[in-house]
This record gives sequence, C-alpha cells and structure tokens, in this order.
Amino acid sequence: MMGVMAREETRTMKPTAAHTAPEGGPLTPATRAWAVRLVVVGIVLSALNLRPAITSLGALLEEVRDGLGMSGSVAGLLTSVPPLCFAVFGVTAPRLARRFGAGAVVCAGMVAITTGLLIRPYTGSVPGFLAASALALMGIAVSNVLMPVIVKRWFPDRVGSMTGLYSMALALGTAAAAAVTVPLTGALGGSWQSGLAVWAGLAGAAVLPWIPLVRDRGAGSAVSSVHTRVEGAGPVQHMHARVEAPALRITRSRTAWALAVFFGLQATAAYITMGWMAQIFRDAGVPAGTAGLLLAVTMVMGVPLAFVIPRVATRLPHQGPIVLALGVCGLVGYAGLYLAPAAGAWLWAVLLGVSNCAFPLALTMVGMRARTGAGVAQLSAFAQSTGYLISIPGPLLVGVLYQHSGGWGLPIALMIGLMIPQMAVGVLAGRDRTVEEEAAR
Repeated sequence: MMGVMAREETRTMKPTAAHTAPEGGPLTPATRAWAVRLVVVGIVLSALNLRPAITSLGALLEEVRDGLGMSGSVAGLLTSVPPLCFAVFGVTAPRLARRFGAGAVVCAGMVAITTGLLIRPYTGSVPGFLAASALALMGIAVSNVLMPVIVKRWFPDRVGSMTGLYSMALALGTAAAAAVTVPLTGALGGSWQSGLAVWAGLAGAAVLPWIPLVRDRGAGSAVSSVHTRVEGAGPVQHMHARVEAPALRITRSRTAWALAVFFGLQATAAYITMGWMAQIFRDAGVPAGTAGLLLAVTMVMGVPLAFVIPRVATRLPHQGPIVLALGVCGLVGYAGLYLAPAAGAWLWAVLLGVSNCAFPLALTMVGMRARTGAGVAQLSAFAQSTGYLISIPGPLLVGVLYQHSGGWGLPIALMIGLMIPQMAVGVLAGRDRTVEEEAAR
C-alpha cells in the first residue's frame, strides 16, 4: 500500500518550491521519488508510536499502581497526563517546524518517545514515572500536530488517503500495545517494567526514516508553493501557502472553536477508554488477559475504519452524518458498559472502538477546514492544543468518581453525558467552510 501511494505521488505531482532538497535546492525527480517513499515510511512508523505509551500503561495500570503505591486519584492524574502534555507541548510544534523543519522536529519527537519509554519503568517513584511519561508524551505531542502539516505539504492531493494511512497505523499501534502488553509481560518474566520498556524499541525504529530529512527545511521555509486538490472537492484548485504568512486570527473562526471542542471531547472519551476500560472489565469479573484483549478490540476497530472514514469524509460536503453515526455507537457502548459490562463485553468493545474513530475524522477535518499549509498548521495547533486542554479533567474526574463512589456507575454516566455535546459540536465543525474565510470577516 505504501509503495502504491508513493508511486502515485511520483506520477501525479511535479516538484514545487515546497519540495526542496535538504540543501535548499529543488528536488530532482529521482530524489523526489526517494524522498516521498521515505516520508511515507516515516509517517507510518511515527503513527505506530503515537499511542503505545498510553495503551500499554492502561493494560498494566493495576500492576503499576501496586508497584508504585498509587491511589485511584493519582492513577486518574496519570491518565490525564497525556492530554496535558499534548496541550502544553503541541502548541509549540508550528514554531519549532518553522525554525528547524518539520522532519527534524518529528525526528526529535521520536527520540523523546524512545528515551521516555525506556527509562520510565525503572525510575522507582511516582514523580519519576510521571516525568519520564511526560518526556515521551512531549514527543508524541509535537508529532500529533505536525502529521497533518506534513501530509498537506508532501501529499496535497492525497489528504484523505494519507490521513487514513497514518490514522490506520496509529490505530494499529494502539491496538497492538493493548493486546500484547500483558502476554509480553508474562513472556518477559512477569515484570511490568519490562512489559512497558519493550515499546521503546518500536519508537527507536521510527527515528531512522527522519534522519535523512532532518536538514529539509521545506516545511518551514518562507514560501511553500503547492498545487492542492482536496479529494472529492471537484476541480484542482491552485494556491500558494506561505507558512510564515501573517497569522490568522484563528480565534475569530467559529469552525475552529467547534473543531477544537469536538477534538477535546473525543479525546476525553478516547483517554478514558484507553486508561480505564480494561479496569472496568476487570472489576466486572473479566480476567486480566481478556480485559486487555477487549481493549485491543476497541483499538483495532480503528485500523480499517481509520483508513475508510477520512476517504469518505473528503467526499462529503458535510461531515455531520459521520459524526452522528459515531456518536450513536458511543452512546450504545457506554450504556452497555453500565447495564451489563461482562455479559456483552465484546459488543461494547466493538461499539466503543467505532465511536473512537472520531479521532481520524477530526484530523481529516483539520485538513479540510483550511485552504493553505499555513492555515492547516495554525488550525492543527489550535484545535489539538485547545482540545487536549479541554480533555484533561475527564480521566482525572473518572478516577475520583470511581474511588469515592466505589463503582463505575457515575463515571460511565459522565461518559454518556459528554457524548451529546460531542455530537453537537462535531456537526458544526463538519460544515463546508474554511477558517481563512471566517477569520477574515
């Protein structure tokens, strides 16, 4: 699949000012083809590493709590660290990309993930564990924001396909970490430290494709002239994207705010699911290994759907119907967890996995709601940073409610309640308009 996409890009795109050689000159056709393939490999490997730091911890949360002496409230704080780091560090990604180049920033992000995952299980204390987790999550944060930017720059007429590809890889990495962390821990002698640290190897592999692109400043150059066609949007539209053009007044855009809130609420649901769903099943009497598999089923649902949904979304003038369909799946899944968590466990896992595909939909809408590379960079940073700020209280509140109520009734009721506004703002974010138009009014 990656080779086919790379060949398509080589045939359909001519070198532009945006596609420059590391030394700053234009790419030759042969170098262009090589660079496109390398970028595709880098995107896929990076996407595989954007969630294992979280879902591997979710699968072993009980063992980590026992090993480090965590209370339920502190564990809730731990599940809130990812969105906090994404909000704090994600907003710096466009500025770093302008200065050092997007490839260099993503490469550094993969190094940070590798280092954080390698050292966090062996810190021996809750503060050290949190600090090392924050280092890994910092690398994830900047990569999260820059993936839509890299796609827009290198694959301007394949936004849906490439967003689907890296969303699919992201879902695959998420599911793999959830599914194999528990059995892998057993195979490594039962040590939760080894079970968590092993994921540093995958992150280390993701560093390699970006090394040749470290000196490529094309994404951060003063002018990036690209020929852009959004899939399904009709005739090719030619435009010039100036990365360092005057900043949009992004806060004037209602669509930007709707997308940010939608991103935040879907992230709240996703991190509650990744952090707590295995524990919900375990408390309902499901064995630990099966609970990990159920979480993996939820995550693996995103593998095919994360490829299909962006492609469908780019062919629709309004993405609201997709938002509503995903929301209904979430409502039914949460209701099932409330009423019969063990009896219908596999069905609830599937439905919540479908609902969590709001994430690739949100990423696709980031690419569709802005006309230029500069607009995508600003919208991606604003929507993700604001959205992750919104999502911070959710996992923490779930931990507090769980500890003080002694059960999962109130936490699940909270999840159901949050799904309604998620559907409402998602419909608003899916309207056919751009942030540039709204910000200019």
